[in-house]
Amino acid sequence: MAGREGGRLLVVDDDEEACRLLEEVLSRDGYEVHRATSVEEGLRRAATHGPFDAVLTDLRMPGASGLDLLRAIRERDPSAVVIVLTGFGDAAAAGAAIRAGAHDFISKPYDIAELRAMLARALARRRLAATRSGAEPAAGEEPDAGRELVGHSPAIIGVMKTVARVAPTQASVLITGETGTGKELVARTIHQFSGRAQHKFVGVNCAALAEGVLESELFGHVRGAFTGAVASRPGLFREADRGTLFLDEVGDVPPALQTRLLRAVQEREIVPVGSETPVKVDVRVIAATHRDLEAMVREGAFREDLFYRLNVVTIHLPPLRERRQDIPLLVDHTLRGLARKHGRGPVALDPEAQALLLSYDWPGNIRQLQNVLERSLVLAEQDVIGPEHLPPELREQGGWRGTGGAAPPSGTAGAPRLVPLALVEREHVLAVLAACEGNRERAARVLRISRRTLSRMLQRWGLKGAALGRPETRDPGG
Repeated sequence: MAGREGGRLLVVDDDEEACRLLEEVLSRDGYEVHRATSVEEGLRRAATHGPFDAVLTDLRMPGASGLDLLRAIRERDPSAVVIVLTGFGDAAAAGAAIRAGAHDFISKPYDIAELRAMLARALARRRLAATRSGAEPAAGEEPDAGRELVGHSPAIIGVMKTVARVAPTQASVLITGETGTGKELVARTIHQFSGRAQHKFVGVNCAALAEGVLESELFGHVRGAFTGAVASRPGLFREADRGTLFLDEVGDVPPALQTRLLRAVQEREIVPVGSETPVKVDVRVIAATHRDLEAMVREGAFREDLFYRLNVVTIHLPPLRERRQDIPLLVDHTLRGLARKHGRGPVALDPEAQALLLSYDWPGNIRQLQNVLERSLVLAEQDVIGPEHLPPELREQGGWRGTGGAAPPSGTAGAPRLVPLALVEREHVLAVLAACEGNRERAARVLRISRRTLSRMLQRWGLKGAALGRPETRDPGG
């Protein structure tokens, strides 16, 4: 029946007329509504006709209160959705209800449209959480978030292919990209799939250490080499012997140290600070930077010979704003890891929250996304992350105005529109088509759809071969 598709509700209010009117309105919306005029009657109906998808209860009633009903319902079903109807300005009682597990509250006299929107959102989240509750981690999946390359955009697939090809070799690798794009993750992946995987992966942030400290960290020192050197230290090159040394932010290595670094990479030997005896090392060097090293070479700020020694193979990581189609996969992967880290069950993402994540520009890239998701997971008490759990800057850029609100219309200054899923789909399809040089047959295979479906999509968007800036091409025999 229509009511069962909409959901089963219990409405509890000691004002019989208000209770009856609410039942009538919600029934017209397709809900199956049961009503009660006291907490005791509500609990009896919950026992005989429950469980309900949602409970709407007045807070202040003679005898037992809505807070008592809330606690009893939540004790029977910890995932129950309870919306509390409070008197205007009763903030203290509303806060107590939220702490006791209420999904939300609305003040009387309430706006019926706002109540409808709140209820629809609550039930959508309940269904989403129920869908995710049966999800189990894939076999062999890493227990922590952010430990593997995730994505299906052409750019990240290209990165994965390059990693697969370069990992088994001994070539030095230079990883470029903005801060937070996952450069260390790519370096660790190369190490993991190399012949050095059984030995150490050692990393250092060259920008975080002063010149003298960095020199000692990299090459080691002998006892008495400088004030405070009470004991010898081997250094990171020797620590990473037979393994991999990751030089993060190598563009920040001071010019005076670049000569010593070149010798270490080129000759595979180091000289500890305070010593004149070279020490042989067997280290694969992977470097990373957010700087434009070629421009630094032209300006004389970075040694050209060191640049070419480090830059045998280059892997560029695009910023997250240029691979938005990967965000849903990154979110799902990260939430699984974070849920295990914090001892939580599966956590779902509200569609409005996902729209905000897709529309945000992510200046901090994947690292920022992971931080936002961890913050949101900690704040979300009902295993569904909604817009209200996201940081203010995401809500403001997306134009989210809270319950029943909407994004500002296009053209509103300072408030970009949310990005619809259809737009993300369009951008992804066109990116794949461009990567396949306009070859629809190959693009359809990459997208795992038929060529006819791809043609219909392009036609729907008003795009043909000429509009894409390249002639239509086919595979031989295609």
